[in-house]
Amino acid sequence: MAAPVVPNFADTRLTFVTDPIDGKRAYQSINASSETGQPITNVAFKEHAVKIENIRGREADVSLDRTGFQFFREPTKFQDYSDDTAIEREYYPESIELMKRLTGASRVVLFDHTIRRRRPTEFDDAPNKRQPVSQAHVDQTNSSAVSRVHRHLPPEDAPALLKGRFQVVNMWRPINHIALDWPLALCDFRTVDVEKDLLAIALVYPDREGETYGVKYNENQRWVYLRGMDPDEVALIKCALFQF
Repeated sequence: MAAPVVPNFADTRLTFVTDPIDGKRAYQSINASSETGQPITNVAFKEHAVKIENIRGREADVSLDRTGFQFFREPTKFQDYSDDTAIEREYYPESIELMKRLTGASRVVLFDHTIRRRRPTEFDDAPNKRQPVSQAHVDQTNSSAVSRVHRHLPPEDAPALLKGRFQVVNMWRPINHIALDWPLALCDFRTVDVEKDLLAIALVYPDREGETYGVKYNENQRWVYLRGMDPDEVALIKCALFQF
């Protein structure tokens, strides 16, 4: 029997941002409305049909420096993703060493994590019930990346680091099972018009404010995913790079 044919493209719909509907600075709450399940925001969203290319077998075509993301096969023994204390105690040190080895960084500071689980019948998006996100976005802007340095490093270390080279990199891994229902889609940075496609959005937390980029639709954007990504695989995603 012939092996099943794996499609080269997946047809789906992604949510993109448009300019704020009230003409003010764009903002979005970290939590969705418990009544509607929709984000609390002044930004308008619009879905677009997108073809997402499966690059399984061609992982070498992408890299952190070339496309802004890269896939690696890096198994982990850690399994208890329901325990934040265990994650910070055991998985953080492992992840720091992994990040050093994969990127060549001399110093890695891991500042937070998010566990997302699909709950189709729930609207609540509280910190312990985060759902997958279908909105195209970048987790850090240039401004928020610098703020992260000041927030998470000792005050005496930040000035020197900000005069050198640093980057903010996400590490994404499926947990417990293969990511088939909500796989991770990534956009080739070379196909993004930085001046037109990115909208800085204030991300409002209960105790502070961050900033992310919402992504506007552009038919020239190239979206890809790694079909059947499993818990032994990780994706590194470059959010910001500074080199002075």
